[in-house]
Amino acid sequence: MNITEKTLDGMGGYFFEDLEEGMTAIFEKKITDSDVIGFATITGDTNPLHINEEFARQTMFGGRIVHGMLTASFISTAIGTKMPGPGCIYVSQNLRFKAPVRIGEIVNAKCTITKLTKKKSSAEISTVCKVGNKKVVDGNAIIIVPSREK
Repeated sequence: MNITEKTLDGMGGYFFEDLEEGMTAIFEKKITDSDVIGFATITGDTNPLHINEEFARQTMFGGRIVHGMLTASFISTAIGTKMPGPGCIYVSQNLRFKAPVRIGEIVNAKCTITKLTKKKSSAEISTVCKVGNKKVVDGNAIIIVPSREK
C-alpha cells in the first residue's frame, strides 16, 4: 500500500486502523558539514572524531565521520512525519551501528511495519539506514499509534 492512500484526518499521518504489516516509509537526506556541526552544538557531543579532520585522520576511520545518532535520527523522522506520523509515540528503539557515514553521503532511512498489536495500538517497525547499498544502521522500534476507537 502506498503510504499516501490513507492518512490521519488532516494531519498527514495514520490511525492504527489504517496500518498494515509491510507498509513502509522512507526519509532520505544528504549529510552536510553544517548538519554535523549543528548536531554537535545541540547535543554537546563534540567528539573530535566528528568535528576535527586533523584528529579524525589519525583514527581507524581516516577522517571525520557523522555521529551515529544523527544518522539514526532519520528513523525518527520517517516514523514521526510519514508513517505512522503525527501523534505516534516512541516506546523503544534498538540500534546496531554497522558502518560509518561520511559528510556528503546520502542516508536513506527505511521503516517497515512488521507487527501490529491491536490491544495496545502498537506497531513494531524494522528500521534500516543505508548509504547506497551499504547498511549503516539497523534495528527495531515499537510505536504507539493513535486509534479512531479511543
